[in-house]
Amino acid sequence: MDQEFYETLGVGKSATTTEIKKAYRKQAMKYHPDRNPGDKEAENKFKAAAEAYEVLSDSQKRQIYDQYGKAGLQGGGGGGQGGFEDMFSGFGDVFGDLFGFGGSGRRERNSASQGADLRYDLTISFMDAVHGTEQEVTLNKRDTCWTCEGSGLRPGYQPETCTTCRGSGQVTRSQGFFRVQTPCPECRGQGQVITEPCADCNGAGLIHKDKTVSLKIPAGVDNGARMRLRGEGEGGRRGGPAGDLYVVIQVKPHEFFQRDGNYIYCEYPLSMTQAALGCTVDIPTINGATTFTFPKGTQPKQAFTIQGQGVPSLRNNSTGDMIIETKIHIPDKLTKRQKEILEEFAEIEEAKDSDEGFFSRLFKGNNHDD
Repeated sequence: MDQEFYETLGVGKSATTTEIKKAYRKQAMKYHPDRNPGDKEAENKFKAAAEAYEVLSDSQKRQIYDQYGKAGLQGGGGGGQGGFEDMFSGFGDVFGDLFGFGGSGRRERNSASQGADLRYDLTISFMDAVHGTEQEVTLNKRDTCWTCEGSGLRPGYQPETCTTCRGSGQVTRSQGFFRVQTPCPECRGQGQVITEPCADCNGAGLIHKDKTVSLKIPAGVDNGARMRLRGEGEGGRRGGPAGDLYVVIQVKPHEFFQRDGNYIYCEYPLSMTQAALGCTVDIPTINGATTFTFPKGTQPKQAFTIQGQGVPSLRNNSTGDMIIETKIHIPDKLTKRQKEILEEFAEIEEAKDSDEGFFSRLFKGNNHDD
């Protein structure tokens, strides 16, 4: 049985597609002409590796090869079509950025393309936004195809000149007295078309894959904040860089706290007696409970400030304050004893104001001598 292609790549007949890809990449990088200038033997090994991979990476061709050997591929579109110059051109986009060699005019038209930027909306808790957190998110995105390195070409092949624009990338249309040039619709302005697409990405140069990204969210982020992760967007094509990932933060509301910038606001309930007599209580803050004393005669909606219990600033080392607004609770049900005490209190208040009650004070200024 013919084992030449397997021996060329240094793998066994039972090798998986992934193992074949890794072996091919290793051979191609080792014997690439730019690493071995003028070395005819390296050139031949480079061509042989491309031919072997072309067959073994295609399940149908591999099956024919396993059964009938190279003879079974005759006339069936096996590997090694075209001369070495064609093969070298086909690998130009694959290895160009790796080895740093320049391409021809074709490469300029079929130039590197940066990947698209992506957006990810991340919802976090109120406390995570205040104190910061680290999270991992998994994205399903289009990444650069490993097999063709984003060229979209089946290894060993090159793109063909577009017959519509004859390689110019532009088509000319007459509109009255004017001649207008527009990008060629067939090749999208590239001047070339892919007739032998990569089997893994179907010529797109990109494949869908899941990737887990670690996010370090700083303390003090607010709703709508945006984080930029360079190079974590969609993969580039033809050697182009990947795009960026923009993470937009959405913060869940809190049941007790509200936020305005670096200030924390809350409404704290007090009973009538607590407000009138004053009291010392444990107040919840974003950093845990703290002891606070309300003075005698505290009024409804009166505001108090606890310094340093707000949100840390993203711009400097300062921290905001916490503002407490009181809410006085009036009981709607009283025990008999509570009612008696309040009635007694009311009698005392009436006695105190008996000489000059509310209405007397109200109309005092309206009494005029005729």
